[in-house]
Amino acid sequence: MRGVIFDGTQPQVVDDLEVRGPGPGEVLVAIQAAGLCHSDLSVIDGTIPFPVPVVLGHEGAGIVEAVGPGVTHVEPGDHVSLSTLANCGTCAQCDRGRPTMCRKAIGYPGKPFSRQGKDLFNFASNSAFAEKTVVKAVQAVKIPREIPFTSAALIGCGVLTGVGAALNRAKVDRGDTVVVIGTGGIGLNVLQGCRIAGATRIVAVDANPAKGDVARQFGATDFIDASAVDDTVAAVRELLPTGADHTFECVGNVKLIRQAIDLLDRHGQAVLLGVPPADAEASFLVSSMYLDKSILGCRYGSSRPQRDIALYAELYRQGRLLLDELVTETYPVEDFAKAADDAHHGRVARGVLTF
Repeated sequence: MRGVIFDGTQPQVVDDLEVRGPGPGEVLVAIQAAGLCHSDLSVIDGTIPFPVPVVLGHEGAGIVEAVGPGVTHVEPGDHVSLSTLANCGTCAQCDRGRPTMCRKAIGYPGKPFSRQGKDLFNFASNSAFAEKTVVKAVQAVKIPREIPFTSAALIGCGVLTGVGAALNRAKVDRGDTVVVIGTGGIGLNVLQGCRIAGATRIVAVDANPAKGDVARQFGATDFIDASAVDDTVAAVRELLPTGADHTFECVGNVKLIRQAIDLLDRHGQAVLLGVPPADAEASFLVSSMYLDKSILGCRYGSSRPQRDIALYAELYRQGRLLLDELVTETYPVEDFAKAADDAHHGRVARGVLTF
């Protein structure tokens, strides 16, 4: 079968992958579409260290082909969106409803794939850049059949992370003011999460002026072209003189993290979503924090995927959550190199690979 692998040197599309069948508590899924997220590119450029060889991809949707013993919530033929959260379901964090904090949900890659007699790792417990993949049952969430696979694929990472950061982690409320720095796939979903939550002033900031229209489509009330101003913080302060209740850094740049902190109003909170290099350090004025301000990390939108994916699918059906509009371009999996280049240069909000 076809898939995209990374051997530590370069990614390549191969057609001789094999995947084992599902074991107890596992699901075999025939992938129909998979979003290309910057986290996949971060494995390739080394920003995210990961063992190799690995089958890439972690934002997918498909059709259940087989289930292992003990799986009852999905069956062959069901349409599913996949999460990357392979949480155990039995630890104290899972019991508290915090599956993103499960210590078994990250850092334990399996090897369900093989190629030419050699085992390959799965990425993010998912590996959606393959015609078929095996995931834990908890990762497969049944979705309505009318949702296009190209749209459904994006729920499992970009939507969970961005919308979840607004609704679950920041708990944006009616009347709040928001600044979103970076309007790529994650930033757009933060914007619509804040819109759904009822924020009344949502300022989007991006160095690409071409992103202004789409930012407004997803919920921004204002757009600042960071490439056209000398001082981004001052430009935002013209719109929000006292600062924002919530700021979201969606790029992974330490200078922008500092901007997010500097833009907080009293009792404001800066939520960090972008992923800088693992050894990156950011600085801020400690004295600026004493008015009940907070800096919050956020893993995977603080999501509970079995609940949240179903919720976001319903919001999509109601016309309140945009999914189709996130898909800028679709590519056959064989065109992975072009899709990666488009994503790297910011030509797309989200490119989606199809099988």
